[in-house]
Amino acid sequence: MKIRLREVRERKLMTQEELAVCSKLTQTTISALELGKQSPRITTVRRLAEALGVEPDELIVDETGTSANA
Repeated sequence: MKIRLREVRERKLMTQEELAVCSKLTQTTISALELGKQSPRITTVRRLAEALGVEPDELIVDETGTSANA
């Protein structure tokens, strides 16, 4: 599963460190997810979405590279 994390995080004017604190994940995990080096579990997507104030489907990217809710 791919997620559109960096785009949403930057739109919300948050740093990786701020998102890490709010989502109770590490900055290393946030970085790995943004770089596509790690695939998130659905529970992680939910935590990130809650920390960013968005719905989880706004983060999920489908096979065509578009947001799942587009």
